[in-house]
Amino acid sequence: MDVLVLIDKLDDLVHNAKSVMMTDQVRVDKEEIYDILDQMRATIPEEIKQARWIVKERQEMLAEAKREAERIVKEARERQDQLIAQEEVTKQAERAAEDIIEDARQREREIRLGAEDYADEMLGMLEGNLSRMLGAVQRGRDRIAGKDEPAELAER
Repeated sequence: MDVLVLIDKLDDLVHNAKSVMMTDQVRVDKEEIYDILDQMRATIPEEIKQARWIVKERQEMLAEAKREAERIVKEARERQDQLIAQEEVTKQAERAAEDIIEDARQREREIRLGAEDYADEMLGMLEGNLSRMLGAVQRGRDRIAGKDEPAELAER
């Protein structure tokens, strides 16, 4: 039985007890009071056990919730570290890619300039050769036309 119910019974017993004339005292049945007190003595330890069990369960639930929260925080930190590491790897890869692209552009410029220099040199040599050939062709045509006699004929 609940202790509060027993206290209410005790209160009713005193409240409904017969008054002793001309005093604030009341007359109660001693056996009824002892019976209620015995019931209270029997009920209180059980309620205390239940209260202790509830407190213990609450503490265990709080401890479990704390462990779970710590585990979640730890996992979140580990995931954060992984993401930061991945981000750093990504940044390093992007920097490396930019360096490779810049090197490729520099090589392309060097190769293009080298190719242009080579082509200019070859065209210069071709121009020189063509100029000499053109000169030889012009002299040959001039001879055929009689404009320029060989030196041997001019001496005669």
